[in-house]
Amino acid sequence: MAASEGLFVLEGRPTAQLIADQLREQIVQGIFRPGEQINESVLAGQLRTSRGPVREALQRLSQEGILVSHRNRGVFVLELTHDDVREIYAVREAVESTAADALLDAGQEQVNDTCRVLKAVINDMAKQVAVSDWQAIARLDMQFHTSFVAGAGNTRLIRIYETLAAESRMCILNLAVAYPRIDALVQEHQNLLDLLEAGERAALHKAINQHMRKAVEDLTTTREENEVTS
Repeated sequence: MAASEGLFVLEGRPTAQLIADQLREQIVQGIFRPGEQINESVLAGQLRTSRGPVREALQRLSQEGILVSHRNRGVFVLELTHDDVREIYAVREAVESTAADALLDAGQEQVNDTCRVLKAVINDMAKQVAVSDWQAIARLDMQFHTSFVAGAGNTRLIRIYETLAAESRMCILNLAVAYPRIDALVQEHQNLLDLLEAGERAALHKAINQHMRKAVEDLTTTREENEVTS
């Protein structure tokens, strides 16, 4: 488990949730690579904690689908296939479309509150695009979409989307060529924001569909090209 050299340090009383949250972030950042084994006893020793909360954290992430447990072999970071990418973005489209409807039905005040949050994210995204900070761009990309879904105020949608967001960041950061349409990234998110703010329901649904479809094309095409040239 070579990637563990840069592992997080627990502060205060270690809990399974804290370990799971920070380990998830390490995974989506690519510190633990797809297919890499996570050794429970080694991780517990590095965190100076018992194996119980570590085991529970690994079980949580396995239930989320970020880790995969193989009987008699151990726990491994998920390796995403083309089909996984298509499934992730299909479910993201369904969740975001539902959140869009809920937001628009909730009234203009709730829409305005959400739009203020989204505008701030886009401003930060533009700054990171200018310096090509892929880690920050991926984080802000998903922060935009999670804030969009959170604006609907549906706790179950939010919970579902958290796992989708983590898997999406894994997809993006595992690419050898990150964000092939970098020049269009900010504008695509601005378009979603503008349509939400204007209350253009049908156009917003169409834009969400196009945004997810283009993402799948980018991810799968780039992955296929990398496989051919590697």
